[in-house]
Amino acid sequence: MMGHSLLCMAGFFLLTTVIYGYAEASNRSIVTLYPNWSEIYRGETITVRCEIHGGDTEWDYEWETNSTIKPPNQNEYKIISSSSNNNGNYRCKGRMKSSQNKTEWSDSVTLTVSNNKPRPVLTVSPSWLSPGASVTLNCQVEHPSAGWSFYWYKAVPDLIEKSYSYELLPDGRRTVDNSYIIHGQTHTAGYVCRAGRGDAEYHTDHSQPKFVWSADVHSAASLTVSPDRVQHFISDSVSLTCEGNFTEWRVVTVPQGDPSYYYKCERMNGSTCNFKTSKSGTAVYWCESGSGEFSSAVNITVQNYFNFYKLYGPILVSPVHPVTEGASVSLSCSLKTQKILSNVFFYHNDKLIQNDTRGELNISAVSKSDEGFYKCQYSGRESAQSWMSVKVITVTVSGADSSSSPVWLMVGLVCGVSLIIILLLLLYRCRQSKYSCFTRLVKYFLLLF
Repeated sequence: MMGHSLLCMAGFFLLTTVIYGYAEASNRSIVTLYPNWSEIYRGETITVRCEIHGGDTEWDYEWETNSTIKPPNQNEYKIISSSSNNNGNYRCKGRMKSSQNKTEWSDSVTLTVSNNKPRPVLTVSPSWLSPGASVTLNCQVEHPSAGWSFYWYKAVPDLIEKSYSYELLPDGRRTVDNSYIIHGQTHTAGYVCRAGRGDAEYHTDHSQPKFVWSADVHSAASLTVSPDRVQHFISDSVSLTCEGNFTEWRVVTVPQGDPSYYYKCERMNGSTCNFKTSKSGTAVYWCESGSGEFSSAVNITVQNYFNFYKLYGPILVSPVHPVTEGASVSLSCSLKTQKILSNVFFYHNDKLIQNDTRGELNISAVSKSDEGFYKCQYSGRESAQSWMSVKVITVTVSGADSSSSPVWLMVGLVCGVSLIIILLLLLYRCRQSKYSCFTRLVKYFLLLF
């Protein structure tokens, strides 16, 4: 009998041990980060959670971390504004409130907070505008799949701070898509984007302003260049004058291939910027006013010498602004030491179009087919190439007027000829009649009308 009791007690003890052992083994602790982004930035809100799977009982929690800030003994540690002080490895375990059973320590999860605030990169397409076309803005952020939303702004010049303020574009608040389309753009303008994410939204810095340029001289303001040509030599004196309804202007330039922007003229003489070219390359220039007016934009290319003997190559003399269709234009070639050259080769889109003793390329009536890249060659030395734009003047006629005008023209022509014939017949009858000519004419006109 005693043996049976001992056997029963041993079985019960073994069963209890197995049950508790199973419970302890099945209740596993896991640390999770929410949101689980690949990189967390300083100032973002992040939650570190201790989750125990396989149990529905109440738990007490214990954390272990090498971070300088210790989490409270709760299942959730919410960091409202994260910083590098929160960097570290986090692990947790739980203990049942109803017993002494504990889970094992969870695997460690590493939290790394970056001190660098991200700055998105904005691109615009196209960068040179055909008036009335659509412009697409695209905003790229590092780790683009990490829950970003996007904001879109217009850049407004701030002449005092020599920078820009930002005005939210229509429907430019928190779009899910990282692209924004502007329809019917007609003039030079600057744009900016930024991104945000999270419930307590964290924002990136604003992007650098990016511009879409219009060469249309009929913009709200215009920029004139003296001398009026695209290409210049190093050390040439150039004057840029802003013309428009406002007196305060600044001239801005963006070097080709340089994503940053800077101001060529720190001090302007009224609305004119005078400077000497000092660096070879191509840059875009335009004028801005404090009220948000932008002028037409122009390309200016500075030609460097080709070798250490300072043997300058030629420059192509071509107009800065677009040429109106039907107008005449003259292109020429010039050296630093000699303005008038002969026996010059002229190329259009890399195709030789003139090779004779003349030093000029004259086009009497420009058409759209003349648009493109031009360059000149003299004594084996070649200029840089410059784009000549052709502006087409279109006359808009409404559909009803355009379709009916030929009909009305024919009607008017027939009526006019008919009246002349009737008048001649009346005059002839008048001469043959015994009655007064005036009386007969009045009678016939009364019958006609």
